[in-house]
Amino acid sequence: VVTYINCSAAAKAESDIICTSSNARRVIESIPVDRPILFAPDRNLGAWLSKETGRHMDLWQAACIVHETFSERKLLELQAAHPDAKVIAHPECEPPVLAHADFIGSTSALLKYTLTAPAQKFIVATEPGIIHQMEKARPDGIYIPLPGMDDSCACNECPFMRLNTLEKLYVALRDLEPRVELPEDLRIRAAIPLERMMALG
Repeated sequence: VVTYINCSAAAKAESDIICTSSNARRVIESIPVDRPILFAPDRNLGAWLSKETGRHMDLWQAACIVHETFSERKLLELQAAHPDAKVIAHPECEPPVLAHADFIGSTSALLKYTLTAPAQKFIVATEPGIIHQMEKARPDGIYIPLPGMDDSCACNECPFMRLNTLEKLYVALRDLEPRVELPEDLRIRAAIPLERMMALG
């Protein structure tokens, strides 16, 4: 069982190894070819990894609520309006969106790509919070967020990431509250697959 880093401690405790979008390929390739793989929880990331590595995987049928909202139709409209733009996408996007991407990678890989690519304009198919980092790192770039299926809302912004604020971070550091407390047996079991991931480098 390979589980994505953003899952719960309970899911980690049932896993053999954890992965991030940056190291997922290395994690999959570290598993002996004769061992079956259940990849959880993101079916889109798992499908992309299966295609990239040639490994069959059973995929847990769940997906990121942000990356699921991206529309292939909206992407094609943006490509028609900006033919000089490179499409960059996170592998949690649906396969029809990934099929049009010039580059697919983790958040850090997308940021690095915008720094090194000869293109100046990018259609960005991931949570739009990264665009601020892209603009800081390469101010001459033009970054166009791929809208969700419904233009009437910012549906491609993660509502859970938006719960974090600088004020809440300050209070948490100052007061050491709120605390995340786990039963010790769960903490120990969840740490094992994390340590296996870390051992891969």
